[in-house]
Amino acid sequence: MKTYNIGIIGGDGTGPEVTAEAIKVMDAVSAKFGFKINKTDYDFGGERYKRTGEILPDGAIAELKKQDAILLGAIGHPDVKPGILEKGLLLRMRFEMDQYINLRPVRLFPGVECPLKGKGPKEIDYCVVRENSGDIYTGSGGTMMKDTPQEVASQLAVYSRFQVDRCLKYAFEYARKYGKKARGVGPENTLGLVGKTNVLTFLYDLWERAFHEMGQKSYPDIRRDYYHVDATCMWMVKSPEWFDVLVTGNLFGDIITDLGAITQGGMGIAAGGNINPEGVSMFEPIGGSAPKYTGKNVINPLAAICAMQMMLETLGEEEAAKKIDEAVRFVTANKMKSLAAGKMGYSTTQVGDMVAELVAK
Repeated sequence: MKTYNIGIIGGDGTGPEVTAEAIKVMDAVSAKFGFKINKTDYDFGGERYKRTGEILPDGAIAELKKQDAILLGAIGHPDVKPGILEKGLLLRMRFEMDQYINLRPVRLFPGVECPLKGKGPKEIDYCVVRENSGDIYTGSGGTMMKDTPQEVASQLAVYSRFQVDRCLKYAFEYARKYGKKARGVGPENTLGLVGKTNVLTFLYDLWERAFHEMGQKSYPDIRRDYYHVDATCMWMVKSPEWFDVLVTGNLFGDIITDLGAITQGGMGIAAGGNINPEGVSMFEPIGGSAPKYTGKNVINPLAAICAMQMMLETLGEEEAAKKIDEAVRFVTANKMKSLAAGKMGYSTTQVGDMVAELVAK
């Protein structure tokens, strides 16, 4: 029996609640498909920070690197200043564990209300590969003459060819394996580069040259498209069916994936992975800690369940992942009244129960 060691970080607010439902489904699917999960819980988050003053204890990163994957609930505490936990925990883990890919599927499930008129699951069915280690998020820059009328602030977007190439390689491979043709829902597998070559003439010239060089040499079977980021935002609203797999830098990826999440029904269903293809990856729901719903058993756990589904798919348990996907689609199409907290028609635990029962059958 194959065994996976999974680190569990429930985190803050409703994070532990939705993570518990994801674990419930994970236990059901592992029993059905014959693999074992060893779970290790970590209490990292706002409460630990308030209690001890530390965000990540000494040796935490080394300990997490021993896991096969990490399942995260949510980080963000109302009593902790914004940025402290996000930088000290999330960004530190991403950078020190070299999780250089942020993977964000944008797929509308059946029965889920979409804010785009006339668009359904067939139209909203694509994925964004966001580079996760460079760009403007690395902290390059600074301030001069702070708090004076002459104050100057700079924040530098920096990329190396190495960072760009490894992200593009992952994106091309993902498009080959999970593009629309590979999934039987389109005529070809397409990878679109999202950039701003008409203004960011140094940064995205590097991306565009690397994109076409790699595609021509190693991935001639993948169609290549290019989109300016502002045009991408327009077409994500007007004609999302144009897209298959998109690849972009850290800043642009951060923006367009939140737009994509709203078109797929909101943060209650959006999931993502921070991936190191050669190391340990971390998977999480995108919606945040939602502290006002903590302990009320009303929050939607489907995003956490979908994050766990992505984790199993990345670990190679694709049949189990497909079964979870089918179960979630059945629940959204036939059971839930809404994805919104308190309006689902079911409690948090009841939604988890339904998905777990379906995957067990």
